Amino acid sequence: MGNGINWEEVDRAQSEDELRRIKLWLFQENIRLQNERDELEDMQDKLLKEQARFREEMEALSRRIALEQKRLREENLFFDKKLAILQDGFRKLEEDRQRFEQERRRLEGGRRQRESMELPGQGENVAHVLFRSAGNPLTLRKRYRDLLKIFHPDNFCGDAELMQYINREFQRRKED
Repeated sequence: MGNGINWEEVDRAQSEDELRRIKLWLFQENIRLQNERDELEDMQDKLLKEQARFREEMEALSRRIALEQKRLREENLFFDKKLAILQDGFRKLEEDRQRFEQERRRLEGGRRQRESMELPGQGENVAHVLFRSAGNPLTLRKRYRDLLKIFHPDNFCGDAELMQYINREFQRRKED
């Protein structure tokens, strides 16, 4: 007997033995087919479970990728903002440096101009002029304090040489 059922052979079976043999074969074939069906169903269940697991993994991976992309976008935005702040800070620093350099050149030029205009002994004349209207000791002391506030070397535009002349003139007038 082959794999298929030959019904003509079953109809022609004349003996009991032949019928039993055919029934046995049909029974075995039925079991074999049932086993194959069970195996196919098991394989189908495994395949469906594998598909479901794969789908879940893909969804989890997609969520993780989406979160990572979002985090990267946020990091890029944060980095861009920090970069803009740094660039702005460097720009302002450069502007401040240029202003400071201009101010330094201006002050240096003013100092050179003052130095070029001063003649030897002129500081004494200036000090004498500064104390001209201070006739009594009280106004002399007040004028000296005011001049200290203006020309002291620790001040922004202070002048040490002129301050020496002012001190000498104050001592001279105080002794007079």
